[in-house]
Amino acid sequence: MRRLFSLCALLACTLAAQDVKVTTHTLDNGMKILVHEDHDVPNVALYFFYKIGSRNERPGTTGISHFFEHMMFNGAKKFGPKEFDNMMEKNGGSNNAYTSHDVTVYTDWFPKSALELMFDMESDRIRDLSFDPKIIQSERGVVYSERRTSVDNNPFGVLYEQLFASAIIAHPYHWPVVGWASDIEAWTMDDLKAHFKMGYAPNNCVMIASGDVTPEEIIALAKKYIEPIPRQAPPPEVRTKEPEQLGERRISVRRPAQLPMLMMAYHVPSTRDADQPALDLIEALLTTGRSSRLYRRLVEKDQLVLNVDGGTQESLDPTLFLFTMQVRTGKTTAEAEKALYEELDLLAAKGVTPEELDKARNQILAQFYRGLKTIAGKANLLGRYEVFNGSWDKVNSVASELDAVKPADIQRVAAKYFQEKNRTVATLIPDNTPAKESSK
Repeated sequence: MRRLFSLCALLACTLAAQDVKVTTHTLDNGMKILVHEDHDVPNVALYFFYKIGSRNERPGTTGISHFFEHMMFNGAKKFGPKEFDNMMEKNGGSNNAYTSHDVTVYTDWFPKSALELMFDMESDRIRDLSFDPKIIQSERGVVYSERRTSVDNNPFGVLYEQLFASAIIAHPYHWPVVGWASDIEAWTMDDLKAHFKMGYAPNNCVMIASGDVTPEEIIALAKKYIEPIPRQAPPPEVRTKEPEQLGERRISVRRPAQLPMLMMAYHVPSTRDADQPALDLIEALLTTGRSSRLYRRLVEKDQLVLNVDGGTQESLDPTLFLFTMQVRTGKTTAEAEKALYEELDLLAAKGVTPEELDKARNQILAQFYRGLKTIAGKANLLGRYEVFNGSWDKVNSVASELDAVKPADIQRVAAKYFQEKNRTVATLIPDNTPAKESSK
């Protein structure tokens, strides 16, 4: 094990010396472009980070950002329904998309020979997306079905949704990315067009091109296809700040399930906060791999749970550090909860050894540099760091920021955030009682 982490550390040092190089350009309409050259293979990764997510919604329109993740593949003025995917596949490429609280991201991977076609298709759906009522109604049903599958009929999904809704009461992170069911049913055409106009404005987007390209050709194509698209008023500033939590909150969910489930969430700051590197290291110390503290204590030693996970998601605003556990048959959620608190208290009281901190640091760096081995991985990381960390070039300082965290910082950050008054606890209690049939 020591040899493995020594190798990881050596890899990190070697790659850290090779900074990722990027050329930047901003179009007249406000779209920012990042170009990273990698000519090892004749392929390109083209990513679009739209700074629009569920935090930019309001009661009555929740889930609308996620809805456009579907609609963007359903036709525009030049390329009709399903043609984006069909043309991509015909040219040897593939694509995907995802929506979070903060962003909606579109990912294209393709041979360089299809580069101009990709710009043509992307500009078409940014500028002239179709709002066909029949397609909208069809996709509304698809999204509603996705909600039933991922939340309503999913023990993890329903507990996760209830936890966030209980832990965050004021900020838009309160509602789920997929949206409340009643909102999915009720979006109007005006709602859709207004959201698209502000969210998919070129000045609300960062484009990343990574692969067998030059800055000159990417900028030339962007000027030809995307720069003519006019800028729009960006999404309104999110002004609501989550108030300090003044005491522990608890919720329980009773529903059919095989085993109890436990989630605990603590309020933590946004990704740009100075404490984030320490929080990343705490996540690795507690939950990464079989040698992590919580796995060794809760899964192996005490055999209280089948699995344990934890950590934060990248966020523009303060968010939650979440722990999830599935409790073993014959054990109680109270036993698992008590053991977790003991480990958190131990971390805050005693801290970590330098050797344990080095292991966590090497785990994070090994995973980070694996992400830089592919053009898609680099495009994704550059986009995420540009949006969430404030600048793409912070990918080149990850190792130094982690190295600056000392054992005393781990102890301080653990004591600061893992407090009883700062947490929300959600428990799923299996209730497999057959539903009573209604009398006729």
